[in-house]
Amino acid sequence: MIQRFSSRREKLDHSFLKERLSGARAYDRIAGYFSSSVLEVSGEALETVSGLVRVICNSDLHIRDVETARAAQYAMRQEWCGSEPEKLGPAAKTRFARLFEFLRSGKLRVRVLPRDRFGLVHGKAGVITLVDGRKTAFIGSANETHDAWKLNYEILWEDDSSEAVQWVQEEFDALWDNPFAVPLADFVVEDIGRLARRTVVPKVDDWQSEADPAATVIEAPVFRREYGMWEHQKHFVKMAFDAHRGPHGARLILADMVGLGKTLQLALSAQLMALYGHKPILVLVPKTLLWQWQDEMRSLLDMPSAVWTGKHWVDENGIEHPAAGPDGIRKCPRRVGIVSQGLITRESEITEHLKKLSYECVIVDEVHRARRKNLGSGREDEKPEPNNLLAFLYEIAPRTKSLLLATATPVQINPVEAWDFLDVLAKGNDAVLGSEFSRWRHAGEALDVIMGKRALSDNDSEREIWAWIRNPFPPRSEGRDFELLRRLLRMTDDQTVIPGDIWFEMGEPERDRIRRLSRHFMQNHNPFIRHIVRRTRGYLENTIDPETNEPYLKPIKVELFGESDSEAVGLPPYLQDAYNLAEAFCQLLSDRMRAAGFLKTLLLRRIGSTIYAGKNTAEKLLGDGQDISEEDEDTEDDGNQSQLKNLTPAERGKLQDLVHALEANRERDPKYSVVLDCLLVRGWLDLGCIIFSQYYDSIWWLAQNLSRELPEQKIGIYAGAQRSGIMVGGGFSRVGRDELKKLVAYGEIKLLLGTDAASEGLNLQRLGTLINLDLPWNPTRLEQRKGRILRIGQIRDTVYIYNMRYRGSVEDRVHELLSERLEQIYNLFGQIPDVLEDVWINIALGRIEKARQTIDAVVQQHPFELKYHQLQKVPWESCATVLDAADRRRHLMQGW
Repeated sequence: MIQRFSSRREKLDHSFLKERLSGARAYDRIAGYFSSSVLEVSGEALETVSGLVRVICNSDLHIRDVETARAAQYAMRQEWCGSEPEKLGPAAKTRFARLFEFLRSGKLRVRVLPRDRFGLVHGKAGVITLVDGRKTAFIGSANETHDAWKLNYEILWEDDSSEAVQWVQEEFDALWDNPFAVPLADFVVEDIGRLARRTVVPKVDDWQSEADPAATVIEAPVFRREYGMWEHQKHFVKMAFDAHRGPHGARLILADMVGLGKTLQLALSAQLMALYGHKPILVLVPKTLLWQWQDEMRSLLDMPSAVWTGKHWVDENGIEHPAAGPDGIRKCPRRVGIVSQGLITRESEITEHLKKLSYECVIVDEVHRARRKNLGSGREDEKPEPNNLLAFLYEIAPRTKSLLLATATPVQINPVEAWDFLDVLAKGNDAVLGSEFSRWRHAGEALDVIMGKRALSDNDSEREIWAWIRNPFPPRSEGRDFELLRRLLRMTDDQTVIPGDIWFEMGEPERDRIRRLSRHFMQNHNPFIRHIVRRTRGYLENTIDPETNEPYLKPIKVELFGESDSEAVGLPPYLQDAYNLAEAFCQLLSDRMRAAGFLKTLLLRRIGSTIYAGKNTAEKLLGDGQDISEEDEDTEDDGNQSQLKNLTPAERGKLQDLVHALEANRERDPKYSVVLDCLLVRGWLDLGCIIFSQYYDSIWWLAQNLSRELPEQKIGIYAGAQRSGIMVGGGFSRVGRDELKKLVAYGEIKLLLGTDAASEGLNLQRLGTLINLDLPWNPTRLEQRKGRILRIGQIRDTVYIYNMRYRGSVEDRVHELLSERLEQIYNLFGQIPDVLEDVWINIALGRIEKARQTIDAVVQQHPFELKYHQLQKVPWESCATVLDAADRRRHLMQGW
């Protein structure tokens, strides 16, 4: 029997599939794209099938996406979210509910094939095993949409002959059993269930009563275009927002190790606080991070913001908002305003205008730049002599409900630096260090207790121990003991201090509870622990989530190359001569100029990067010495750069000799052959590779050479504004950074060259290898670079990194003389304190002893125990209540 049904005939004919499926023993279906077909199949009468339903679907997955189960899960998640199923509206909820129930029960099983394995599997067909055991096959569509019935000509052809059934079954089996066919991703199944329950909160005012963080973010790009958030990130955001809603606001230091996504955590916290309240949000960041912050807010959270350029505001669309004078900073066109710390450091006129506002929240990134000047052993109890940034924070802290400080190194040299940050948080807020009579207000005494120099023991009087606990008394969220004591003592949530005399009014059961509590108070509940949130990659990779029985962070092994002497790049004689000439020039310069910082070591760094960059810099110095700073370097002109206009004859002679030496050998850069070996011999190009340099000159030179060597290869260049693009066969075309990110994500670019503009906020999970063409003199930059590939969505269990340094160079001297101590400091803090950049400069100038003194001054004991708050699962992914995106944006677009 052969039957043909057209969707333009009577609808009665279209019910044939429902009749055939009624009581059917099995149903094998070849469908189209999984992102649409699974919903179409759910409209069929699957509940009437007594047996298993199997569906094989097509997708945009590439073969490399299914090489591992993890890669397939990530790729399928992105394709599903890219189809925007949440926009199908309420009418689709019934089908989502049916589909989820079929998938969850196991009645329906779905597999997905990558497109580039069989081409486009777009034909639709199936085999139905009927209730009596007979089989029938069909080819075509059974689409019941309005378009199918009124606009399209859709055809369904049934044939129950043995030949037809066998042919369709063989087609199905070949696709279903193919080794590249993968099961539908768990995320897709769970998201189908979420969409079945989805409801929209129309107004921010309605959301505020419950204020569920998940409702604002679950359909943001970070969850729909990216890969979601790590548990520790969600945990911090929830903790900060819960505290903000309380009587004292959130007063926290986020001290996560580099690479754990602190910008996202802070930005989402800012969004929630902006939606919950009505006052401005101020974000203070180093100048080099201004646009990265705005870009992450826009691209990950669909969050409007404005950046103050020093003259006017620029919103997330790049539109300038004119300002008449410095007081224009008080008229930010968005709820969230991002301002450079440099303006505060230089005591710009805008500082006074910022001090006059009241804020919902102030966020300070890289807060370790705020320091006291009177550091030194034994000086902890001296009143801090703050630099300009720290002084500003002391003044603005009482003017904001919440204050979030972020740094991976809350201690740079002395433990009192961590206390200083708590002291900032405590301004106008007794919940942090207690009242003016608190023992915690005395830095030296508090640090002695924290660091174990003075242990509270049974020898101390009960009132002595009680004094440390009661002022400030921890909130009920710190545990059941504190909850019960607050209830017994009739303490409200807004009370932070218990009067000392209450000890004599307590009953013996209460005193016993406090005695028991005091035994672990300093280890688990002191103010440092409560307000400094610090997680390291090692902790997260080695701590098991009890709910999933998996680590909180998927461990990724890093194989490092270039660390041993044998792997260091050989320094040929001609380059050694250039190094000597550069060092001689630097020495001459240092003899007549006061501490010039990066200027004194500029040539050493750039020659160490590439011959091309060194030669360009030397030529600029021979000119007027201007325009020698990279746009991505975070350096302030210390007044020395102007002196480069008047080089002495001796200095000029050394530079001229240097230019000649580099010009003669610019085609023989030793690092180029190492890069080629990594890409082609080691196979890193196939794995996907990013190559970092501090300098755009080096990146441009390398791109040109690689483009000639690999003429068919698309080479991405990710740098500052107007410098990013794609080079193919030596030809360069400008492409925006957002487009480059997409091309890397889609696998169309496997080789990306970037300055440190690419070391923040760029997700490169597709790439499995990294080459550092040069080593930053701020060692933390290495961690930031590594964080580009060690991210959620990295499909490989091992990534490969090559750190290039010349044997016998400045970098090599640091490695040889100080690597062991640097490793100790890194293990202690999770990164290298920024102050140790001076070590590199002193070694470059031959001041070895001074370098040792700097590094030995760093504390060798951590000033406080790390508190890793129990990371209970925050199930945002299952949230079915969503805040209306348009109203959320409207609220955030209101100005100050």
